[in-house]
Amino acid sequence: MNNPFDNKRRRLLQAIACLPGVGMQYTQAASNRQFIQKKIPKSGELIPAVGIGTSRVFDVGNDPLEREGPLAALASLRAFDNAMIDTSPMYGAAEKVIGELLPQLQPAGNFFLATKVWTEGKQEGIEQMNRSFSRLASNTIDLMQIHNLVDWQVQLETLREWKALGRIRYIGITHYREDMHDELIKVIQQIPDLDFLQINYSLLEPEAERHLLPVAQENAIAVIANRPFARGNWFAQARHHQLPQWAADEGIHSWAQFALKWVISHPAISCAIPGTRKAKHMLDNMGAASGSLLNNEQRLAMQKLVNNW
Repeated sequence: MNNPFDNKRRRLLQAIACLPGVGMQYTQAASNRQFIQKKIPKSGELIPAVGIGTSRVFDVGNDPLEREGPLAALASLRAFDNAMIDTSPMYGAAEKVIGELLPQLQPAGNFFLATKVWTEGKQEGIEQMNRSFSRLASNTIDLMQIHNLVDWQVQLETLREWKALGRIRYIGITHYREDMHDELIKVIQQIPDLDFLQINYSLLEPEAERHLLPVAQENAIAVIANRPFARGNWFAQARHHQLPQWAADEGIHSWAQFALKWVISHPAISCAIPGTRKAKHMLDNMGAASGSLLNNEQRLAMQKLVNNW
């Protein structure tokens, strides 16, 4: 007997692929590799400039109806080969949801899985990370990050051991507070084998570009930009304005793409991870990774526009 939820899921995934002007556009772009990819400096590996964050938006229950949104968002992102999915054991059920939804994608996608450790003590860190492997249903995690620098010296020992064993591929650190930028710089200078740094960075929160981003570049560290919409404050401001006419010439067709294109065009940024569980928003975000990156003059013009709001 057919499961009505399975039938609805199939119809949902088929609809995503046929969204006029978007679904097929990104599927074609992915097959031709015409979307913007950026290098991980330490390895040269390419990742799409736009991925997905899962804080709050993927913390859903077991009800198939509640999971339809995250499933649709992942199905959309699947068009970008090796796209980053960033999560954490601190994001409620997000890891478990990802681990159970990815096998449902037909055809399967190839994703770059990133999660975090956020606890004190070596054994506690090992146990927390092992739970992440189990929840994500994966034998390898692409990026393990020490969240908010909690007990970073101790957790770093395990991350190095696991990287040598092939359990993880990259090591990273994260923080969300501007007043920790100086501390992040000190840590970066102490860890020559650090691969990734994750911070909040947006048109409304550009502070990292003053000192932190240049240091990351100097040390060949890939930077993940979270909160590219400043937790929704971007849209609260942008909705009162019209996109400038020149934006379309640069392939920017929404305020989401405007904000993301500015972020990913900074040479230090490897990937932006806006959070969403809606396919239409995921597809819109992915539009920022089409076309070309902006030059410094264009980015300054965008900042000036926003500063005058």
